[in-house]
Amino acid sequence: MTPPVFRFAPSPNGLLHLGHAYSALLNYEAAKAMGGRFLLRIEDTDITRARPEFEQAIFDDLHWLGIEWEEPARRQSDHFGDYKPALGKLEAEGLNYRSYLTRSDIKRIVEAHEAKGSAWPRDPDGAPHFPGRHYEEQATIDDSSYTIRLDIGACLKKVNRDISWREASDRGFTDITEVAAEPQNWSDIILVRRDAPASYNLAVVIDDAVQGVTHVVRGEDIYAATSIHRLLQELLGLPQPLYHHHRLICDEEGRKLSKSQHDTSLASLRESGLTAANIKERLGFKKG
Repeated sequence: MTPPVFRFAPSPNGLLHLGHAYSALLNYEAAKAMGGRFLLRIEDTDITRARPEFEQAIFDDLHWLGIEWEEPARRQSDHFGDYKPALGKLEAEGLNYRSYLTRSDIKRIVEAHEAKGSAWPRDPDGAPHFPGRHYEEQATIDDSSYTIRLDIGACLKKVNRDISWREASDRGFTDITEVAAEPQNWSDIILVRRDAPASYNLAVVIDDAVQGVTHVVRGEDIYAATSIHRLLQELLGLPQPLYHHHRLICDEEGRKLSKSQHDTSLASLRESGLTAANIKERLGFKKG
């Protein structure tokens, strides 16, 4: 049998914190327990925020935790060409389109609607629904600046059946249930940004397929987005991994740890005198 393949895929746009450590250790320990492979992927499609010093910090933090991975780590920016065939396939089937609406345009449309007393619909992640292609006539056409969006309505017609994913509720992947995907709850998501050749949602399904990832272990904050990932896998003929969405590590007030909030980094904890064993024990990993 082919050994299972796990991965940890951080973005080099800040320092890792306890939440990242928990996810990395879950993947690493599961790979060891199942006799599988463990991969590290550097998700740096957001070239405006990615920094080489943060990438090096990822390596340093993982080494400190005792985590080893197959070399070399896959760096998305080295493989931008891998996403073009998928975009071409979707375009050929009329499933994506150029959008010239800026964030300011969308904000203006949403605010004008809500000023009339009606709530604007939201994506599962809380972001306002994209207004739709019929609003494009209000945008300023600039062929040097546009996003590429997935036409969710056209995609649902193309697939024309219910889709789902396999979700494991435990670390050992013994309790597996079928979860109904709900891509219809999302509006037309971005596939290519103005400043990035691929969005997270597109890159993650392509990368997992290219790397042969069989088990995707990640935070429950990505749970809803799995519906989009399954839709893209169906459209592009990509294999379906087994998923496990783990609990999030929160602060004393119950807020999810975040790079953007500058929560205490692993580097800071290390400098304060804590050991890797301290971190593992704090996160619920047994010694040895």
